[in-house]
Order: sequence, then structure tokens, then C-alpha cells
Amino acid sequence: MSSESETYTSGTGIPCPICNKVFCKDVIEEHVNKCLFLNTSEHSRANKRTNSQVDISIGNAGPSSTKRSSPILNSAEKRLKPSTWALKSKECPEETFNRKDTHSEKKATQPLAETLRPVSLDDMVGQEQAFGQGSMIRSLLKQRKIPNMILWGPPGCGKTSLANIISNICKEQINTMRFVKLSATMSGINDVKEVVKVAKNEAQFKRQTILFMDEIHRFNKLQQDTFLPHVENGTITLIGATTENPSFSLNNALLSRCRVVVMEKLSVEDIMKILIKAIHRSKDTVIASSKKDIVNINVDSCPRCIIEEPSLRWLAEVCDGDARVALGALELALASRNADRDVAVSGPATLTLEDIKNGIKRSHVLYDRKGEEHYNIISALQKSIRASDDNAALYWTVRALHGGEDPLYIARRLVRAACEDIGLADQGALVEAVACYQGCQNIGMPECDVLLAQCAVRLARASKSREVYQAMKKCQQSLAETKGPLPPVPLHLRNAPTKLMKQLNYGKGYNLMHKNESGLTYMPEGMEDVTFFQPREDYEDD
Repeated sequence: MSSESETYTSGTGIPCPICNKVFCKDVIEEHVNKCLFLNTSEHSRANKRTNSQVDISIGNAGPSSTKRSSPILNSAEKRLKPSTWALKSKECPEETFNRKDTHSEKKATQPLAETLRPVSLDDMVGQEQAFGQGSMIRSLLKQRKIPNMILWGPPGCGKTSLANIISNICKEQINTMRFVKLSATMSGINDVKEVVKVAKNEAQFKRQTILFMDEIHRFNKLQQDTFLPHVENGTITLIGATTENPSFSLNNALLSRCRVVVMEKLSVEDIMKILIKAIHRSKDTVIASSKKDIVNINVDSCPRCIIEEPSLRWLAEVCDGDARVALGALELALASRNADRDVAVSGPATLTLEDIKNGIKRSHVLYDRKGEEHYNIISALQKSIRASDDNAALYWTVRALHGGEDPLYIARRLVRAACEDIGLADQGALVEAVACYQGCQNIGMPECDVLLAQCAVRLARASKSREVYQAMKKCQQSLAETKGPLPPVPLHLRNAPTKLMKQLNYGKGYNLMHKNESGLTYMPEGMEDVTFFQPREDYEDD
């Protein structure tokens, strides 16, 4: 009797109807799904011809077996847990039982921010508006319904953590859902097509594919079109994560098929909860409310480090709402204090606020010189000048410089504000704004920072008049709405440098008098009574 029949009759395995290899009953269904998709008819015939030469029990590489590996079997084995792809320990290779140790070593080398990711919605900190109690997204996730979403928020606000939660939901519903994670920084169109190909096969067995595409804005508009038909027909459920404004970085067609979930920066209290959770998970570190409480801590448990609560709060305040930055800084600080320290001899280390300030400088401020934050800051600056808020105008100017903004760009916007918002109310403002721009060109950073600050405050304190700007907008609107050809310039306003032009009455009757005394009209024919300026008292009311 062959080894295949022996394995089957003994009840230890079930043969695959496609490749005739025997698998345990816990994994046969998953293997058949994989084999049905990948195995071609030619490959199946090749397997039948060589089946008698291949050992059919999983992991049983006896001395009489041919060392020939099947790509289908290898692919299936990679998806199986060590405890499920063999019935007895003697049927599994020895390295199988070492996978748990390998996983533990990998987890030990992971950053603290990665190991601390939430596993359920109840573990998620912050984002109450998007995923809090009573929100629509939370309700759908509780029902194990995953919608097409675009997660838009700054770095470290929880986009990838939410994807991790959805991944755990898919693991709980492994028979009906599968989760695939890709990053646009490392994947291309071919990877997406491969996911879609497998998703179509899984759909035949009523298994939904959830595709999480991190940094989706790095795909150009043409690449993003790849998702459209598959999101439209439900082959995949797309969850995209981006730090850029989806209105500018994503296709409108893709946005219409996905719900945009706006995620905000984490508050200081949210960051504090995350940091305290990280400390409590570590058995080597304890928290002291102040220096006085350090002496009262029970050191019988031999903590390696004692950290003051003000140190954690300082970290939470300087990380600019980025939990990843806060956890990374905490991990670095603890590692530096615990390195080569014998607790039994010298006692636990104390991480004070002064220590952490000396080791970690504030350098993380969210500002993208080419992204949305670039325009948000400049918009806030001009609106502060328009509202005559000199304090806010100074703040936004300094904040833009602190984030690395080009000083000439700020100077150009100040020149614009001098005309648009101040105008004729204080004509010296434009002169000073232009002088500020030229001064920034001549001396550069960092010396030109005071020029920009002074000009911003000067414009904010100046009298305001938008009379010219509003009149210009009305004139532009009038030209845009004109039907047919634009009216010609009146003959008496035309120049007559040649004899022919004079014979055509160019410039005839023109004089240098005031419009009320010259008897001439200076608007085109038919527009003599059109005015773009409002009565002056209306501007005074504004």
C-alpha cells in the first residue's frame, strides 16, 4: 500500500482533489482554495506523473522522499500556523517549532510604538469624533462591516493603528474576510493587480478582501485609477491612509467611492494616556508624581528606572500630537538610562525632567513646505492682518519661519496683503512691504526674521481698505460676463501717431481737462454709467 493510502486510511489527512497531496483536515480547505487558483492544468498533470516519487505527508522529508518542493505547497505552508499544519510532532520539521521563538525575537526588536498598537476599538486612544462612542464608523466596525475609507490625518495620529484593529477583526472572521496591507512607498501597480487577482478567487468562496494602502497619496492619478473598477464592483474594500489633503492628492472618482475620515492631532492628554500605558506595560519602570514621591517608591520589585510624571507631560507637550514621536523619545530615554546598569548594586535610575530635556530637544513641528499646512499657515497670517490682530500676525509669521518656510514667500504674501487689505487707507504700507521683501533678498535668514515680524505687525496695525481690491474683482466679473465682443475704445481716447489715424478721427476732440469739465466720456460706449466702486460711506461702515 502506498504512503498516500496509508495516510488517508489512518485518518491523519485528506488528499487534495487537485494536486493529490495529503493535508490535515484543519487546513485542507484553505489549501484547496489556494491550489484551485494557482494550479494550472499542465502543473496538475506534472504532479500526477511525479506523485509516486514525492512524499505526501506534510513536513515528512524521509530519506526515501524526493527533495522536490511545490510552490503551491510552500505558499500554503507559509499561511498556516505551526500548530495546525501537522497532526503529530513527528510530522513537522524541527524548525517549525522554532517559529514561535523567531516571532518573539522579532517582537523584541520592534519599536515601542509598534508593539503598543491597539488591538481593538476599546484600546484606541483619541479620535473620539471619528471613532468614538456613537460614531457611524465605530458602529460599522462593531458589526464587522468594513466600508471603503480614506484615513486623512497628520503623522502619528492613529491611521495605521486603526488598520491594525481592522486586521484583527478580519482574523476573527477568517472564513469570510482577509486583510492585505501594502504601502505605496514600496509597492506598485503589479502588487495591486496581484492582490486583485487573488481577491477575485476568494470572492468565489464568499471571502471579502480588505486592502489597506498606506501612503496612498504617493500613487499618481493614473496609478490610482487601478483601484476604481475593483472598488466599484466590490472585489476589494479599500482603506487608504494619507497625510496629504485628499482633495489635491487623490482622484475625485476614487474619493466619490470612499468615505473620507478626518483624523486630528492627538491632544496632550491623549499622548499622556499612551505614555502611561507604555510605562505600565513595562515591569522595569515606575512613575513618580514628583521628586518627593521617589523616596517612597517600593524598590523591592527592583525597577530599573523611575520616571517623573512631569517628564512624561513634557514629552506629550513637545511631540506636536504625534504619538509615534512621543513613544520613540520615551524608548530612547529609557534605553540610555538603563544601559549597563546594575540595579542590585546602584539601585534604580531616575529619569528627571532635566535629564529628558537635555537628551531630547524639541525639533518636531508639523509643517510641510509643499503641502496643505504650508497654505494653512499663510492663510492664517493674512487673515490675522486683515482683522488687525497684531499678536496673531506675529505668531503665524514666527511659526512659519520656525517650520522652515522660505522667508521670501512670506514677504511676497505681505506685499499682497499691503495692497489687498490695506490699500489706499495707508499707502505707506505697500512701500514698507516692498522694502521688507528687498531686505529679505539682501540679508537672508536668520537675520531677516525681524524684518518679516516687524512688517507683519505694521500691516496688522495699519488702517484697512479693500476698496480697490473689491472694485477690481467687480471689473473682472464684468469682463467675464460680457457677451459677444468687448466694446471698442472710443475714438477720442485712441492715440494718433500716423496721418492715416488722424484722418480716421483717432484722438479727435481729446483735451487734458478734468472729466467733469472736458465733456468727454472715458468708458466704452454703452458703459458710461457703469461704476465698480461702492459709495465711500459703505467702506466706512465696513
